[in-house]
Amino acid sequence: MSVSDPQMAIVGGSPSARYETLTILSAILLALALGWSLIDPRAIDGVSVWIKPLKFSLSFVVVFATIALVERRLSDGVRGGRTMAIDGHAMAAAFLAEMAYIFYMAARGEHSHFNLTTPFHETMYALMGVGAVTLIAGIAVIGWVAYRDARASFGPGLREGIWLGFVTTFGLTFLVAGYLSSSGGPFVGLHPPGASVIPLFGWSGVAGDLRPAHFASMHAMQVLPLLGLWLDRRGSGNAVGIVRLAAIGYGVATLLLFAQALLGLPLMRLD
Repeated sequence: MSVSDPQMAIVGGSPSARYETLTILSAILLALALGWSLIDPRAIDGVSVWIKPLKFSLSFVVVFATIALVERRLSDGVRGGRTMAIDGHAMAAAFLAEMAYIFYMAARGEHSHFNLTTPFHETMYALMGVGAVTLIAGIAVIGWVAYRDARASFGPGLREGIWLGFVTTFGLTFLVAGYLSSSGGPFVGLHPPGASVIPLFGWSGVAGDLRPAHFASMHAMQVLPLLGLWLDRRGSGNAVGIVRLAAIGYGVATLLLFAQALLGLPLMRLD
């Protein structure tokens, strides 16, 4: 079997193409969701039934593309090692299962999230939670592997940014998304049908909304590595210290967004 075989790459058989393949699959799903949203007029809560598959596909494109860039810089032995292979298996399985269910429910015109209307939906929602934890734990594992790989092609700032960014994404997302999944919906307070939302993102402009904090938690894995890379290229002598301070600041900012939502306050009030 060729190392370029998609199935081989998905499950970790080809260490050089594992996350590139998952990125491509996510992009294909993104294109499908976008295409169907243009021809399918059905809506849930006033938005296209394909918006959630579209948003999740886009999110996975960003996540897997980020991991793929990190994986390319790992040493050959670590990139092809057992830890990365097992992690790739787990993340691919969780991704494929979650996206299959989200697309299936969109095709049926039903909610995939917070849908507890039948025992089947309750079970699937619980399994989606397991898949989500698997995915963010997989991100943390890759951050740890990158940090420990002494032969990886990382400058000191980038190495620290990857490690702290990936682990921060895990910790903050576990907290925010865990609360979100158990709260019955993203809103804290009253968000009536047709109420104002922040353009593009769809976050509430009249009530507390947990999704801004969730968004911030997920993107620590891009922000902190980019900061570290920039500091390395500038030749900063204290890149590691700056990245550590930035990680603390980023975490505090995300927690403030979380607290704001819990107080029932919108990110931006649009009366």
